[in-house]
Amino acid sequence: MDENDAFLIEIGDVFDLHSVPPRDVAEVVEAYLDAAHEKGFTHLRIIHGKGIGVQRETVRKILERTPFVESFQTAPEGAGGWGATLVTLRKK
Repeated sequence: MDENDAFLIEIGDVFDLHSVPPRDVAEVVEAYLDAAHEKGFTHLRIIHGKGIGVQRETVRKILERTPFVESFQTAPEGAGGWGATLVTLRKK
């Protein structure tokens, strides 16, 4: 993603990736995690959709290598099931 493709996202505890072009998902998720951590969030839900699992795998690979991610798991059915991932961040 270059500066001409940039878009603003609201930093909250839920992030829905459906509006993010697939080619930008990794970069946007990394930026979202950094911003959410900086704002002091400790519990997040990232909605990546069910599909064939490509976005879920991209998100989880990023979570695995992010040092301030304490844990992550599939969301319960009422919160998106395997179409969303719950994330716990370490406190700043």
